[in-house]
Amino acid sequence: MSKLIISPSILSADFATLADECKRIVELGADWLHIDVMDGHFVPNLTIGAPVVQSLRKHSTAFFDCHLMVTSPQQWIQDFAKAGADMFTFHLEAVAEPGQLSSSEPHPAVVQAAQQVRAAGMKVGVALKPDTPAELLLPYLQQGLLDMVLVLTVQPGFGGQKFMADAVQKCRGLRQQFPELLIEVDGGITADTAVAAAAAGANVFVAGSAIFGAAEPAQ
Repeated sequence: MSKLIISPSILSADFATLADECKRIVELGADWLHIDVMDGHFVPNLTIGAPVVQSLRKHSTAFFDCHLMVTSPQQWIQDFAKAGADMFTFHLEAVAEPGQLSSSEPHPAVVQAAQQVRAAGMKVGVALKPDTPAELLLPYLQQGLLDMVLVLTVQPGFGGQKFMADAVQKCRGLRQQFPELLIEVDGGITADTAVAAAAAGANVFVAGSAIFGAAEPAQ
C-alpha cells in the first residue's frame, strides 16, 4: 500500500479568505486539497464549480482532489481540466443507474467517462455512496481505468453525519485485490475514525472541520 495522504476538505474553510486558507493548510502539511462540488440536484446542497477551482489554481500548486457530486459529470470534464483539477472523481451512480451496473461487465457510459477524464489529463476517481457495493467497480479496476476509489462513509451532501463503520469495510476487499490502489474515505473522518479506516485499507483521508476547525490543524 502506498503512503497515507491527507486531503483536507476546503468546504470547511473560510470562503472569504479561501486562497489564504488553502495556502495555510498546505504549509501545515496537507498533501492534497479536497474540493467538494455539489449541484443541488444529485445531492441537495449547492457549493462551488470550475470557476472557483480556476481562481484557486492561480494561488496554489497543490494537488486538487475534486469530488463531483453532480448529475451528468461528463459535461464538466473539460471545464475542470482547464481549471486545473488534478483528480476528477465522479459518482458511479451519476453515470449509470445501479440496476444497470454489473460486477462482471463494464457499463459503456462509465468506461467512456473514465477515458474522457484521463484523456483530459486528469486522474480518474470513482465515488461510491454507502449503499453501493464495491464489487460494481471490479470491471473498471481490472481494466486499469481508475486511479482512485472514493468510499463515502456518510451519505453525500449532508453535513454533521456520523461515521458509518459498515461502509468503510468496502476498503478491506478493495485493498486485498488491488494493493496499490488509492482508496479514499470521506465522511465523519477524525483522528479516531481514520485509524479504523486505515486498518481497513484506506490510504487517502478527507476531513473538513476536524482539520480546519482544529486548534492545532497540523496535528
